[in-house]
Amino acid sequence: MNLFDLSGKVAVITGSTKGIGKAIAEEMAAHGAKVVITSRKADACDTVAQGIIDAGGEAVAIPCNISHKEQLDHLLAETRKTWGRIDILVCNAAVNPHFGPSLEIPDDAFDKVMEVNIKSNHWLCQMVAPEMIARKDGAIIIVSSIGGLRGNLMLGAYCISKAADMQMVRNLSVELGPHNIRVNCIAPGLVKTDFARALWENPDRAKARTDTTPLRRLGEPRDIAGIGVYLASKAGAWTTGQTFVIDGGVTAVGAG
Repeated sequence: MNLFDLSGKVAVITGSTKGIGKAIAEEMAAHGAKVVITSRKADACDTVAQGIIDAGGEAVAIPCNISHKEQLDHLLAETRKTWGRIDILVCNAAVNPHFGPSLEIPDDAFDKVMEVNIKSNHWLCQMVAPEMIARKDGAIIIVSSIGGLRGNLMLGAYCISKAADMQMVRNLSVELGPHNIRVNCIAPGLVKTDFARALWENPDRAKARTDTTPLRRLGEPRDIAGIGVYLASKAGAWTTGQTFVIDGGVTAVGAG
């Protein structure tokens, strides 16, 4: 357990009231971290934080809309006020307001995707970096998608944003590496979350994906949580600048 022990660490996980973010928060708490549950809805944050506390973990709920810089400032200030520090940042929250060809996406939807999925992550990294640099320690994790590695007929703008997240990680790993700060990316495949419901709730579409996935099933949120714990812990102490694809083997399959 020592390699994966997060005792004493404080982790801020955006979009952590459901899906992948919630699973990462729960597993980090189970490994000893004090976790900040945050999303736009206060009641949802409270429910998830209380569930972690009831399970014996430490958690606090701090609502935040990551598209507003002043709310990000508040999120981090309240975290420091509560626990004094931020050791781990997980940028998980994302949006996809347009399901369709990228050539048809309205300007406002395109702007929202880029602002939330890229700019907000950039802001958060800027905000937590100084204290991590001062301590010569820290872990930043951005949750991307295998969409950032491949073209997609219906998720073009989203995929562009997720590819940008991968490059953000590479850049920041170079900038922050000399300060012993690790910056990595997780690229999940199709996971059964509310966010990805349009991709898996149709039985025919889900079967088609399952049949072409080497492990023959879609992902569950908890399937992604383990790599998050690894990257935040001593186990990942010499891991930085990487994108970890967790997709049941989908991207290992050629075009045929």
